Amino acid sequence: MKIKLPGQKRREEKAINESRTKEKKNNKSEKNVLSEKSKFAIVEAYKSARTNIMFSLSASEKKAFAITSYAKGDGKSTVAANLAISFSKMGKKVILIDCDLRRPNLHNILKLENKAGFSDMVGRMVVFDDVVNRDVLPCLDVLTSGTIPPNPSELICSPEVVRFVERLNREYDYIIFDSPPVGVVADALLLKEYIAGYILVTRERKTTHGDIEKLLQNIKVTDAKPLGFIRVGVTHEGKRGRRGYYYYYYYQYY
Repeated sequence: MKIKLPGQKRREEKAINESRTKEKKNNKSEKNVLSEKSKFAIVEAYKSARTNIMFSLSASEKKAFAITSYAKGDGKSTVAANLAISFSKMGKKVILIDCDLRRPNLHNILKLENKAGFSDMVGRMVVFDDVVNRDVLPCLDVLTSGTIPPNPSELICSPEVVRFVERLNREYDYIIFDSPPVGVVADALLLKEYIAGYILVTRERKTTHGDIEKLLQNIKVTDAKPLGFIRVGVTHEGKRGRRGYYYYYYYQYY
């Protein structure tokens, strides 16, 4: 008969609780991904954001953009996934890339394996065609983050990324990067040479005015371009006075 020590029991309980919390978070993210069951208002809001982004990209020679936020938990990865889905609905060839090499989440949201991906490809351990997820939805390919590296910043700045983006420009109509929060690390700003600009995600009742100011300052100091804001988690006053909590997306030129 095995006797568990108090410390061992606490560690096991902590591991179980963390696993349950992660599972709940993943299930919530999955429910927020655009599908045939999504609310009409949410689908239309993404279409509106898509249209405005397309206008912004038309003024640039680049057809890539990145999604970022100030802090973790703002919902940027879900926004990135939904924008990619919305763009693919036009019949355009789209690729979504998880460049958050510290806390990747796209594979959880889209239910994809993440044994190898962007980091492994840039590190020349695998080739793009072997790790890209083709046709996750019609016209939509997804490249997950891959192995979490010890040097995310160095990987994003590597010459291999330059060659990779050049290839993507030849093969895709739109390139969307899910990048790390700007308020946490500077990795996201290293993408500025490859993209037309950044879509900034803010969360109702979480992102403060101070966070937004710092977010814009961090982007401007690198001469990067903010394309607009998308706000999530807005409380909406529904019909008959009922209050419903759902995702609402708002795009604004900056």
